[in-house]
Amino acid sequence: MIETKDVWFTYPSGTEALRGVTVTIKEGEFVAIMGQNGAGKTTLVKHFNGLLKPTKGHVLVDKTDVTKVTVATLAKSVGFVFQNPDHQLFSETVEEEISFGLKNFGFAENVTEKRVTWALNLLGLTQYRKTSPFMLSGGERKRVALASVLAWDPKILILDEPTIGQDYQQKEKLRQFIMQMETQKKTVVIVTHDVEFVAECNPRILLMREGKIVADGEAKKILTNSDLLTMASIVPPQVAQIFLELADLGFPRNVIDVYEAREILFKRLGKATR
Repeated sequence: MIETKDVWFTYPSGTEALRGVTVTIKEGEFVAIMGQNGAGKTTLVKHFNGLLKPTKGHVLVDKTDVTKVTVATLAKSVGFVFQNPDHQLFSETVEEEISFGLKNFGFAENVTEKRVTWALNLLGLTQYRKTSPFMLSGGERKRVALASVLAWDPKILILDEPTIGQDYQQKEKLRQFIMQMETQKKTVVIVTHDVEFVAECNPRILLMREGKIVADGEAKKILTNSDLLTMASIVPPQVAQIFLELADLGFPRNVIDVYEAREILFKRLGKATR
């Protein structure tokens, strides 16, 4: 679904943000891109919808070379939610914001109404339907931006720091929705520093440093590798830290999420009480 081949990108200032990035993301994959600030994460994903064009190399999205088409052409199949929602909000009401893309893509009025209502309900925004998005909190504006993209049901969803400003309940809703999108063969790519959220989702991780991908693998392997985490200045998930301490008692070392931890502990406690 997404393929980069030896992609380099240099900003007009001369900053070399990407250096020879080659990666393939398949249809239906959930990928988290992690690393320090300035590692090139956001720069990379902006190539996935044509906002940036490679200085050198090639980027193919759904077999289309992003340098050959406009951002508008890619927009229907690639939904992008910015880290700062104020960079993409402009309508007078939340309802108008969510319906804008649907109308622009030619959806029928009755379909637009249903999709707007669905998105409002999904992200807990129904009460703000007639409210200006700029009257909402940062976390709520983030959800409006997400709703405005989800409404047209893109094949690929790119989320830049989606959990910033969200409480645990909203993060859990987002996690469940991403899991649902996986079952529908949607491709989801997130850029995030939220190691706890990543641990609970257990996606494939692309770890970046200084414009390069330095590790690529399942979350369990990446988030329990102390050398990789130290290199990328990432603190391991709390559950991983606890189970590392419990390893001498016979517990597995590669546990990163609370769901697996609970299952292991329940089994151990059940044996202990028998």
